[in-house]
Amino acid sequence: MKIPYILIILLLFSCKKKETLPPLFNGQGEMAGEVTPNSVILQSRLTASDTLVNGDLPGATGFARFEWDRHDDFSASQKSRWLKAMSGNDHIVKTKIKDLEANTVYFYRLQYGRDSMNVTNGPVRKFKTLPGENSDAEVDFVVTTGMNYHRFHFGRNSDPSLAYQGADKNLGFPALGTISSFNPDFMIFTGDNVYYDTPAVDSLKAKTLPQMRQKWHEQFVQPRFVELFSQMATFWEKDDHDHRYNDSDTTTNTKPSHRLGIATFKEQVPITDPEEKNAITYRTHRVNRFLQIWLTENRDYRSPNTMPDGPQKSIWGERQKKWLKQTLLESDATFKLLVSPTPMVGPDDAYKIDNHTNPEGFLHEGLEFLKWVKEQGEEMHNFYIVTGDRHWQYHSIHPLGVEEFSVGALVDANSRDARLPGDPKSTDPDAAITQPYVPAKGENTGGFLRIRAALIDAKPALRITFYDEKGNVLYETTKSS
Repeated sequence: MKIPYILIILLLFSCKKKETLPPLFNGQGEMAGEVTPNSVILQSRLTASDTLVNGDLPGATGFARFEWDRHDDFSASQKSRWLKAMSGNDHIVKTKIKDLEANTVYFYRLQYGRDSMNVTNGPVRKFKTLPGENSDAEVDFVVTTGMNYHRFHFGRNSDPSLAYQGADKNLGFPALGTISSFNPDFMIFTGDNVYYDTPAVDSLKAKTLPQMRQKWHEQFVQPRFVELFSQMATFWEKDDHDHRYNDSDTTTNTKPSHRLGIATFKEQVPITDPEEKNAITYRTHRVNRFLQIWLTENRDYRSPNTMPDGPQKSIWGERQKKWLKQTLLESDATFKLLVSPTPMVGPDDAYKIDNHTNPEGFLHEGLEFLKWVKEQGEEMHNFYIVTGDRHWQYHSIHPLGVEEFSVGALVDANSRDARLPGDPKSTDPDAAITQPYVPAKGENTGGFLRIRAALIDAKPALRITFYDEKGNVLYETTKSS
């Protein structure tokens, strides 16, 4: 039988068209964020490559949806609606999944393609929902900060001798591999997730939206990040370096702008429901029966850093402060954990005017809050602060009795020696703060904080452990009810 000439032409054209289409990737893997007992936000990004191209990971236009199931064979799966990856959203697809079961491992994957008819199934990922207020199930999670990509790869002040020297450098930050090996239930990133103002050369700082996005792309394409995100849920906070620049507030015309910093953060990580356009980024989550966490927003509502300290000066803003106190008192959780992007106890460097420990900064609000905690008595007896921002680990106790744990910089190249109580260059020159743990001078290292909320001898307890980036235990304490 002879095939019509026009049909042959159409078939050849169709084959040629398919052959010339560039490949499509999900080069940054997938992320599960803001998990609760019954919901999660899933996110991915379609890319034109799975490795950096001229220092960036180019995006690609296409369609994608998420498929999830309690079984890794997806035999009873559900699927989200189709989402379009476009340049306007940095080729990111994101959706909130609801009606999940508590304390349950879910498997999910991205289905993606140039259109919704010819799609590829991405690798299988997983996350676990929170047990919730009626469960005694153990929860194991990690908290970190200070992931400075440039210092890790190129060294402080671009000195290559100060960069990471391991043969596994192309995989990314070693601590991420260590954390993955622990297989925690979730991970909290307290800010300084990227550094828009590093390197310090003005022409190389990220000031525009494409430059800011590039900082996230180069970070998340690292294989250890892809692996980490594939097996656990995440929670995100931002601090100064992933807001605008060092010690940034809402003022000044220095680029990037305050509004752009907020918008880019919400775009790049799964923190708010994409359908909720004006979603706030301070929130609280009941983890299990005896643990509740609070994650504050320390950049969006703050007064100018240079404003004289006093009752009117605030990092949180009145609305957030009222919410924080009210929800703390409403909670019947045994342990109440405030996860803050910046410290409240310290000590810190005396010259700074950026946080709640700084006398020329926001000390009035910080002391007012710590006094309020003490005044609540038994209601706040098991209240603790976990802070990011500082580049060294510590366990500090304020004279008012409130304890704070600094997670320290994740990256070795981004760590530094501690500012100790009694140091005239610290915010505690009179040594009023007690420190059960702080690294000795010259022994500071990159690392992270691991917290396990479990029943120990039939009583609720928090086991708090400091690790270096290789997984060596540096300090551990257990808080019992």
